[in-house]
Parts: sequence; C-alpha cells; structure tokens
Amino acid sequence: MTNIKDRFLKYVGIDTQSDTETGLTPSTPGQLKFSQQLVHELSEIGLEDVELDANGYVMATIPSNIDREVPVIGFIAHVDTSPDFTGKHVNPQIIENYDGSDIVLNKAENIVMTTSDFPELKKYVGQTLITTDGTTLLGADDKAGVAEIVTAAEYLIQHPEIKHGKIRIGFTPDEEIGAGADHFDVEKFGAAYAYTMDGSEIGELEYENFNAAMAKVTVLGRNVHPGYAKNKMRNSIRIANQIISMLPRVETPEHTSGYEGFYHLIAFHGEVEKSELTYIIRDFKMDRFEDRKKEMAHMVSKINSEYGKGTASIEIKDQYYNMREKVEPVMYIVDNAERAMEAVGVKPNIKPIRGGTDGARLSYMGLPTPNIFAGGHNFHGRFEFVPLQSMEKAVEVIIKIVELSASAK
Repeated sequence: MTNIKDRFLKYVGIDTQSDTETGLTPSTPGQLKFSQQLVHELSEIGLEDVELDANGYVMATIPSNIDREVPVIGFIAHVDTSPDFTGKHVNPQIIENYDGSDIVLNKAENIVMTTSDFPELKKYVGQTLITTDGTTLLGADDKAGVAEIVTAAEYLIQHPEIKHGKIRIGFTPDEEIGAGADHFDVEKFGAAYAYTMDGSEIGELEYENFNAAMAKVTVLGRNVHPGYAKNKMRNSIRIANQIISMLPRVETPEHTSGYEGFYHLIAFHGEVEKSELTYIIRDFKMDRFEDRKKEMAHMVSKINSEYGKGTASIEIKDQYYNMREKVEPVMYIVDNAERAMEAVGVKPNIKPIRGGTDGARLSYMGLPTPNIFAGGHNFHGRFEFVPLQSMEKAVEVIIKIVELSASAK
C-alpha cells in the first residue's frame, strides 16, 4: 500500500494551476495530466467504473460488500491549485519531529515562516510537517484531499473485513476558479450525499458557507488636455476611488471573521477615460447578501446622479449560495462525520466556511455535500504547509464514515 506522504509528494509535483482566461475545461493541461494519472492509479488499486470524461472529471466506484441496501456515499476533491500563486516546480520540504521554532523555507531568499506570524505552527510540535521551499505554493489545497481519498480507497479495497455500502469517488477540475461543479454530472455520480475533503486544519467540519457574488463596476470618463480641463475633464480614476470610499472600510476581509460578510475589491484597472473595479460580495445570511448587492447598485446610482447618466454601470453575478439550506434537512450526514472524527480521536470543529467549495454548488444541484478537513494551512501561497499526521487522520475519518454509514439503522 502506498503511504500517504509518498502519494502526496508525487501529486504536488504536477503543475495543475488553474487559469481564468483560457475558457477551457479543464482550464489547463496539467489538470488533465493529473486526472489521467488518477484514472490509472484508481484502476490499479482495484476500483470499478473508473472513467475520465471530456471535461476532466474523474469518477470511480468502490462496490458494496454488504448484503443490504444503504445510501450510496461519495467523496470529492479537486485537482487544481490556485491561479493566484505559482504551483510550478513545487519543491516540498519535510520537517520531521518539528521543534516549534521558526522555519527557514528559503535561506538564499531569506524567506522564513515565523511562529509569531503563524502561531498555529505550535500545535504541531513533534509532528512531521510538509512545507514549500518559499518560492511556490504547496498544493495541499486540494491534493491533500485527493491523496486522502485515494489512500482510503486503497485501504478499503485491501481490507474487505471493513463493511460498507457502495462508495463513489469524484475528482473535479477548476474548483479554484469557481467552475468545479460546472460539468459535474450529479445523476451519473449516483450518490445520496457526499463529502468534499477540502477543509483546512484537522477537525474542521463545515456545512455553512458564504452566499457569493461578483460585481464589476465600469466608470466612463472624459479626457481633455490637463491645461484646459476645467469643467471639461471627468477623470474615471478619481470617480472610481470615490466609489471605493463609499463602501464601509471595516466591511472588508481584513476586518471580518466568523459570520461577518464583506465587500472585497480584487482588481482595479484605470485610465482617465475608463476604469474598472471588480468586487466579490460575501455574506452568510441571504437577506444581508441581497442588501449588499442592492447597496452596490445604489452606490452606482448616486454616482450617476452626481456626474451624469451612464457615468457608472454595474454587473452583478451570483456565484454560489450557502449550502446550509440544503444540508440541514439531512443533518445526519454531518452527525455521521462528527461521530467518525470522535471515534478516531479527532476533536470536531464545526464552523462556517469563509469561502466556498464544490460542495456548496453541488448541494444546490441535488447532492448535499458538507466539507471535511484536508489538514493544510495557509493555502494559496508560499507559507502553505500540511502536517502529515493530519492527512493520516483524514484517511481514518473517511474509513470510519463509511463504516458508520453502513451500520446505520
């Protein structure tokens, strides 16, 4: 049986960074390469119905080994890494028996992960940490989840004494660019419910997430020679900055936590004639979410009242919704995951996701899908790391969930 450390290290060596600009599915060739490798690996392990579709989605089956019908359960992870930080030439470092001190990721470039900046490191004294070399992300989001699912599947195939119903495995592309569920065939997957292995630190169990939208504000200006611009020039950059200042300064990601929502300016491109602002809007409560969208539209109206009709325009597109509405009617699936964690010595930490997963959209597509920890920290950047023992515990949780699901009355 391949140990999870070796499997994970093999996976992070493949560049699967997604890309919002290609318009393809999967958006990058590395994702397809990784999915093809997973198809080969799952077939070798002994899973059935292993297939890769034209859009890069992998599905496979672990057949039931009990003589009664129980709900089909699924486990899902995504193969891509964030487009925001390079995942090419990942060179992981292994720190065994971590001593609790600052970690030098790259001596030549003086890149250090300090315990003052990242106090969560202290939780893992004595454990084995897998870090970056300071120049790339690691890819634990979500190759840790992929490795955990494949390792659990291999263990279940090799240990038929563990009784379980039919299990479906799914790996998706392009989750990091919000497209992971775009071409997911829920009917074909055929599960009653599923879990994404896409959370962060050990113990996380999540069935709530943000309602999410993207807003694009366009401001049109008028350029005139600055020496003769009085009462003629309309500088779109200055108007765009006025729009930014109209939103509450403290309702931004860096000022919020828990169930607090925010407006997040993620891009600003501007010249005198035209400026564009791109925001993401997030809130857990649907009424507050709708109010945030209305506030942005109202803000644009106020700009047009001041500068003239057509100065500013806004496009708002909903991205995903809070899965809680779809999971609460089947809360036993969260209870099973909680019981599984407790059974293998993991303290459950039930909390909202300050983001989204494939599971959020899949829940609204008819597949209730809460989220379980994959073990990593500081995703999408050079300070990403994952404790080996957290990945090992995630494998145990998967195995225990399928056991409990099969024994439920």
